[in-house]
Amino acid sequence: MSRLTKTLRALGRVARNPWLLNHVLIADESAWQRQALAHSPGRGVVATGLPVVPLTAFLPAEGETVRPFAFRDGGSLPTDLALLRALARRVPQCRYFEIGTWRGESAANVAEVAADVYTLNLSAAELRALRLPERYIELHGFFSHPLPNVHHLHGNSATYDFRGLGKFDVVFIDGDHHYEAVRTDTRRVFEHLAGPETVVVWHDASRQPGQPRWEVLAGILDGLPTDAPGQLVQVGNTLCAAYLPAPMPTQAPNLLADPLPYFEVTLRAVY
Repeated sequence: MSRLTKTLRALGRVARNPWLLNHVLIADESAWQRQALAHSPGRGVVATGLPVVPLTAFLPAEGETVRPFAFRDGGSLPTDLALLRALARRVPQCRYFEIGTWRGESAANVAEVAADVYTLNLSAAELRALRLPERYIELHGFFSHPLPNVHHLHGNSATYDFRGLGKFDVVFIDGDHHYEAVRTDTRRVFEHLAGPETVVVWHDASRQPGQPRWEVLAGILDGLPTDAPGQLVQVGNTLCAAYLPAPMPTQAPNLLADPLPYFEVTLRAVY
């Protein structure tokens, strides 16, 4: 039986019995988990995920205000953006780079506390070539385009020429979340953009806070230089993993731990 015939028959079985898809997804996730765990114990990853640093270890004592925040599909959590702001705030005249602009929420949040923000996304022409809706394309950079300290770069992160950009204090990887893209973005960031003191953050390394997204973690671990001396962690209450050049105290990942600390959220609409 040809590979194509087997694939078509398998798709037919899933179409007739959609519940079979859950088995496929679970098996796929288990394979990525095994690949990620192959890096243990060197990077500290265990069956429940990466070691955890509490979000509060990064936040200023008075807390952090996130703005703008659209509460729209496809964006970051407020805690993800609070983490990025807090990391940028810790470095005087911070230089920040991100892969994946979307509405520009993360760039706009960091721009309020950083000196220079660079955000890289596929160009409008490249997005059109993917047959994406024109309105979706127009929304890219909605919040960040008006800001004078945000530099919008266009191209594919897998091939973009990073020479001449220099090193950055904080790098946020939030592009394609499939394994090969995460691995490539991670490798290229450490080759071209990260210095000895750079903090690198990956978005969507968890499906929900505390629930690892193993395909992304496998991409991070396979793309991270083997000689990188820093610490790879999950940041509590966020969807983010982070590479920290200076080690910090961690906790074992525990999805059923008491929900402490909890946070106070104030909402105010801006038009």
